Amino acid sequence: MDENVVSETSAEVPMPELAGVTHRWVDVDGLAMHVVEQGAGDPVLLLHGFPEHWWEWRGAIGPLAADHHVVCPDLRGAGWTDAPPDGYTHDRLLADVVGLLDALGLDRVHVVAHDWGAIVGFHLCLEHPDRAASLLSMGVPHLWLRFDPRLLLMLRHTWFQVVIASRMTGPRALSRGRQRLPRHLLQAYGDDRPVMTDADVEAYVAPLRQPARARAGSALCREFVRRELRAVLRGAYRDQHLSTPAVALLGENDILSDPALLGGYEEHADDLTVDVLPGVSHFMVDDRPDLVVDRARELFARAA
Repeated sequence: MDENVVSETSAEVPMPELAGVTHRWVDVDGLAMHVVEQGAGDPVLLLHGFPEHWWEWRGAIGPLAADHHVVCPDLRGAGWTDAPPDGYTHDRLLADVVGLLDALGLDRVHVVAHDWGAIVGFHLCLEHPDRAASLLSMGVPHLWLRFDPRLLLMLRHTWFQVVIASRMTGPRALSRGRQRLPRHLLQAYGDDRPVMTDADVEAYVAPLRQPARARAGSALCREFVRRELRAVLRGAYRDQHLSTPAVALLGENDILSDPALLGGYEEHADDLTVDVLPGVSHFMVDDRPDLVVDRARELFARAA
């Protein structure tokens, strides 16, 4: 596919504008993946969360690009990347990222990732450690949580996953009417301070009005996010070891993260720290991109 041709499912939604970046569509094993790039130097791969897309990184791309080659894709089904009916599994989503690195000729990258993108980032480090120089994870602590009854109190806030994962209710809840569910997710999982403008929220929910993208969001929750949560809770990754230098950032005001419950990783990683950013929410890149960039630079220097 010509990298300058937008897929039909993407062309209907206006692209938010960010000065200094370039856009292209890269063929990754038949998937037309939208990629935003800026800068030159050691490559940094930015992986967004849900229900966001590349726009999540609008405050971090420019500062990181001052001395790095920033690569910011829309992952399968999100933003302006194709939204095929299948492929929202652990293996395929990871293959998309590895395939993108291959297509761009990037042997090794620093990874900065949020939410479900951070889960993909952890698996990139575990399964392809030669491709990741470092990992800055946000909103996801690690893959070695020990079950604690108190986790159930925290997990009650993930009620929305049941709705989204349903083949019947999920696509409708994401795309129809006033899109109250995705708007709620973007605005409710933090403190009372608005961390996004109304225009930012609209930029995130607009692609979901396309039926293919709403179905993709439902499939992502059903086939990847919920399966990964169950895998972590049953200890599926306790025989895997993380050698990549990594930092897991959690927001102090994120109701989906309780630092008191997040140990258990120490014997499974050579160089992983879990840190809490004061005064920020789950959507910490939207909230305080300056803090995220500072922590990323500290990690890059340590991993050099």
